[in-house]
Amino acid sequence: MDRRRCEFRVYGELNDFLQPRLRRRSILHEFDGSPSVKDRIESLGVPHTEVDLIIVDGEPVGFDRRLSGGERVAVYPTFRSLELGDIAPLRPPLPDPRFVLDVHLGRLARYLRLLGFDSAYTNDCSDDELLALSRDEDRTLLTRDVGLLERAALVHGAFLHETDPRLQLREVLDRFRLLGRIAPLTRCARCNGIIGPATPVLARARVPSSVLREHRLFSRCNDCGQVYWPGGHLKRLRARLAEIGIWF
Repeated sequence: MDRRRCEFRVYGELNDFLQPRLRRRSILHEFDGSPSVKDRIESLGVPHTEVDLIIVDGEPVGFDRRLSGGERVAVYPTFRSLELGDIAPLRPPLPDPRFVLDVHLGRLARYLRLLGFDSAYTNDCSDDELLALSRDEDRTLLTRDVGLLERAALVHGAFLHETDPRLQLREVLDRFRLLGRIAPLTRCARCNGIIGPATPVLARARVPSSVLREHRLFSRCNDCGQVYWPGGHLKRLRARLAEIGIWF
C-alpha cells in the first residue's frame, strides 16, 4: 500500500525540537493510515504541550483532526502577545497560574514561590506523581524532559528552553504573562505555604538574637512556621532578579 503524505511547516521556537535538517523549512511527511494531527506532530519531535495553534489547509483544527494525505499543516508555538480571537484553544485554559516542577528544577521552584506563585515541588516526585498533580490540581508541569511532555495524560505543560534558573524564571513569567501578577514574599520558599501578615515576633526561638535587635516585625508561614523578615537576603534577591529585568 502506498504511504500517504502531507506537508508540515513548524514555526518559531518549535523548530528547536526538530532535527537540524528539518528546521525552518517545509517538511514532506509520510505516514500510514489516518492518524491524528497530534500524533504526527509529536512524531516530528514536538511535544503537544508546546503547540498553541494548528492550521490545516487554512483552517484552525484541534489535536484530534485526522489526516488522510495531501494536507498542508502549519504548527505554531505559544503566542505571548497575539490574541487568537474566536479561535477555540487547543486545551482548556487554567483559571490560575499554578505550577508543578520536576525534580531538577528546585531553584526555579524557590524563585517562583518567592514571587508569590503557587509551585508544587519535591526532589523525589516520580513522573507519574507529577502527571497526577498536574491533572488533579490543575497545575502546569514545568520541565526540560521532552518525553514527559509527550505523555498522553498530560494536558498542561511547558518546556523550559533555558538552563539557568533565573533565566528559566523570566521564561516562565513571559510565557504565562505573569510580570504584572508578582506578589513577592507572600508564599513560603521552603514549603509553598502562605505567609501571614507581618507582626511582632511570634516565635523568638526561630529568630537569631542579632536579627531581633534590628527588626521588630516578622512574617511566618502558616504551614511550616518558617519566619521571614526584610533583611539583606531581600536586597540580594531584588538585585539578582533586576539583572534579568524583574523588579519588585
